[in-house]
Amino acid sequence: MRKKLLEKRLARLNEKKSALSARAMASEDVAEVRNISEQLKDVEAEIEETEEEIAACEKEEEARSLPPADATVVNSNIQNGHVVGSFKADEARDNDPFASMEYRKAFMKYAQTGEAIPADLVKRDGSPANTDTLGATIPTTVLNEFINEVQKRYGNLYMKVRKLNIQGAVKVPIAKLQATFKWVTESTVSPKQDAGEIKDYVEFSYNMAEIRVAQTLISSIVTIDLFEREVVRIMTIAYLQAMDEGIVRGTGNGQMLGIVNDPRVTNVIQMTAEDFNDWTAWRKKFFAKLPLGYRDGEFIFPLSTVDTYLETMADNNNNPVFRQATGLEVNSGDAVNPNGRFFGRDISLVEPDIIPDFDEANVGDVVGIFWQPEQYAINTNMAMGMRRYFDENTNEWVNKMLTIVDGKVLNPKGFVLIKKKASSNG
Repeated sequence: MRKKLLEKRLARLNEKKSALSARAMASEDVAEVRNISEQLKDVEAEIEETEEEIAACEKEEEARSLPPADATVVNSNIQNGHVVGSFKADEARDNDPFASMEYRKAFMKYAQTGEAIPADLVKRDGSPANTDTLGATIPTTVLNEFINEVQKRYGNLYMKVRKLNIQGAVKVPIAKLQATFKWVTESTVSPKQDAGEIKDYVEFSYNMAEIRVAQTLISSIVTIDLFEREVVRIMTIAYLQAMDEGIVRGTGNGQMLGIVNDPRVTNVIQMTAEDFNDWTAWRKKFFAKLPLGYRDGEFIFPLSTVDTYLETMADNNNNPVFRQATGLEVNSGDAVNPNGRFFGRDISLVEPDIIPDFDEANVGDVVGIFWQPEQYAINTNMAMGMRRYFDENTNEWVNKMLTIVDGKVLNPKGFVLIKKKASSNG
């Protein structure tokens, strides 16, 4: 009974917290925001106390339900061919030290003021909360929310590539498996075929990346909820932009190696402005050149090129033919999934700073990519930490979010670079 009452109280408090948070976000009155923030602090304290009371109730219930310490199996019977019974339970739980409210508050204070995280929170069960490499470990609640936000927000290329979590500096072999077929007659014998040879490797590096957060912004946020929400928003925008840019344009020098800068990607098709605007040219000059095994890939285009050239295909009487001739469909108004289809293949739309608009590009520039997304891999364990330092040039504290990430093409045969060719009309 007590637990149910506490759960109802917790639900009311969470509703009150959500309402106050919404008011704070909508208000432009500084005094009102401060007043709401004070109320939020009180509500969060009550929520924390209520959660602790509920946890105590659950612990009491668990203790009452446990069998004697020397019991192994009681009341065993067979159900559906399996032995079913009550077993002695282990009271130890896998508690994440970085998800606790006290660590979250300590981390918030560290980010806002630089105050060191208390020693009893720095290490629990042998898990360090601070490392020389990444700084103060970002609370699990923030990191989980960050990962969720990555799944929801557009990062069209990042969403599609393969994600790995392997040790850096380890060579991943790329096998070239091939055999030949020969008819066996009375006078000939088929030669032995081996399993192919391994000559190529992909090796991921320990590349350090940072996301800087302005001190003036996070210092003004006084509640845990608003602080973590803003950190998530800032990290998500910066991370996704960097990942999409790295997949396409990464230099490989202390960062990801992008598709256009990988010397192993040698499949190139050149197209003029007239070709881009002609569905028959796409058939003759592009698809006719693709091996059968790589024809089920996807396109990457900037939306401006799609608008200017693909959606303006017309016949000799200027009747639009782009849809019936190419099956072009673009949902550019969808903020979550702004993509489309072209000749039955998916299109990932990107900004012009990732792939330049055809009209703005120079001759020889990559203006589109045809790829197999699973043949590009990002290697990271998604561990993120925060460091804080004083910038002598701007006289302000700066917070850096650090992570280790790398990305590379796995199979270069799965990529075709579409480059701008000079127009035949000059």
